[in-house]
Amino acid sequence: MRSIWNGAISFGLVSIPIKLVNATESHSISFRQIHLSDGGRIRYRKVCELDGEEVATAEIGKGYEEADGSIIPITDEDLAQLPIATAKTIEIVSFVPADEIDPLQMDAAYYLAANGPTAAKPYTLLREALKRSRKVAIAKYALRGRERLGMLRVVDDVIAMHGLLWPDEIRVPEGVAPEGKVSVREAELDLADALMATLGEVEMDSLTDEYREAVEAMISAKSEGAFEPPSEAEVEPAGGKVIDLMAALEKSVSAAKASRGEAGPEGEVTPMRRKSAPAAPKAVGGKKSTAATKKTAASGARKTASAKSTSTKSTAAKTTATKSTVKSTATKSTAKSASKTASAKKTAAAAKKAAPRKRASA
Repeated sequence: MRSIWNGAISFGLVSIPIKLVNATESHSISFRQIHLSDGGRIRYRKVCELDGEEVATAEIGKGYEEADGSIIPITDEDLAQLPIATAKTIEIVSFVPADEIDPLQMDAAYYLAANGPTAAKPYTLLREALKRSRKVAIAKYALRGRERLGMLRVVDDVIAMHGLLWPDEIRVPEGVAPEGKVSVREAELDLADALMATLGEVEMDSLTDEYREAVEAMISAKSEGAFEPPSEAEVEPAGGKVIDLMAALEKSVSAAKASRGEAGPEGEVTPMRRKSAPAAPKAVGGKKSTAATKKTAASGARKTASAKSTSTKSTAAKTTATKSTVKSTATKSTAKSASKTASAKKTAAAAKKAAPRKRASA
């Protein structure tokens, strides 16, 4: 890749010679302006306002326009002689966690390539230090006539630099947020969570520019003389009012599930519930599902009543058998006690008769 800037990274007292290489490229299709009547190309010519002559690119320089319209010429030599340390140096000023960088500040991206064998060791040192610290480096550098802010981070085994806008270049979002107080219900948030979970994640490499592909196919067909204008696709107008936000969210979840082959019965949506307040998902359906629910509930009630009746009868039978056993045992016990009592009485009577006889004989 061709470098667009040569300089060095200033890492304290360590200097790392590097080359700056564009990390991104545009694949946008560009068009030329043409004359509609004959197809001739329209070109812009750079003409001097003083003599009216066309000027070649090599004869064009830079100048600053004053408030009164006068021009002050500025040369590349003038800019190169400015006393700034970042004229040919990417000067690292601090290291911060990556999440402290506002994505709104992100600008162009570059790769920093080690420039020569002597740069390999310090380049690798800085790369590994960035990896281990899990931080990014904030730096200042000068490019295309102005000083800029940059962020250095590691991509694979390469140090990449993202140009950053200066903090005062980020506009305050005044008057952008909706006016007035807007309330959002928990049920709506649950459906939004369900929609986010259904859409899930995507591999960034799988995303393509479908518009550019369609334009390229049209250009190819026109060049071969086989172009046929496609029928106009029906596009629903956007920007209307949302009549029923809940219904729109439910339809969105169903459509997302259908696109992933996970669709259930139409209208059946189970919103995600938060762990702090678990609750059974609400069933969404029509009259049929309600009747089925009632029928199931009635059948369950009958089964429960039957089970209770059977259980009661069984318990009563067991109770009766137990009472009968107790009575039988009690009867046997009573009979034995009576027999023992009668035997004891006979023995006592015999003893009384025998006693007087002994005294008489004495």
